[in-house]
Amino acid sequence: MARLARNPGEALLALQVLLVAMAVPLVTRLPLARQEALLEPRRRVRPDPEREAWLVANVDRLLSAGRPLVRPGCLTRGLTHYYFLRRAGVDVELRYGLAQPIGETDGHCWLVRDGEPFLERADPRSRYVETYSIPRAHARA
Repeated sequence: MARLARNPGEALLALQVLLVAMAVPLVTRLPLARQEALLEPRRRVRPDPEREAWLVANVDRLLSAGRPLVRPGCLTRGLTHYYFLRRAGVDVELRYGLAQPIGETDGHCWLVRDGEPFLERADPRSRYVETYSIPRAHARA
């Protein structure tokens, strides 16, 4: 964690990221509306570009470093990024989608910013049909 944190504030944020990531399996067992209530900040937050840049640069590395305590996968990645980016004032959405490959159902979650996938290697919309979004569409209107 030392190479990710330049000061005590960043070290504390890194620890918080790992704790939230470890809680994701519990959060995903909740109904989607309850997940939204936990993931969304309680009040509007001013954008913090410095914190956003740190999160974008470091969350994925922290998630990898946290194994085996942190589960790999899109749910952990998506929910953790969403939780912290929203608290940094970033206007992102968390989308859940399903695909129907041969034999079994496949799911994915991803972030959307300004209507486009955010922090994704490939555009998931070509494979997955959106089934739910946090915040929900009516909450954004």
